[in-house]
Amino acid sequence: MKIKIKLVRSLIGSLPKQRATVRALGLRKIGSCTEQEANPAILGMVKVVSHLVSVESLNEVSRGS
Repeated sequence: MKIKIKLVRSLIGSLPKQRATVRALGLRKIGSCTEQEANPAILGMVKVVSHLVSVESLNEVSRGS
């Protein structure tokens, strides 16, 4: 399962560890989005910066061969 992560708050005033976590998620500017696999590592990172990002679940559409 994939999740869509969007940066909705500024990093100004946040801790350096939180800034590094946002960068590791692939986010740069406010409004930037990324799609990540919902594994325990990514979900833990999202939990650390949950006050800065919004998360939405993506339902994968199965593609027939």
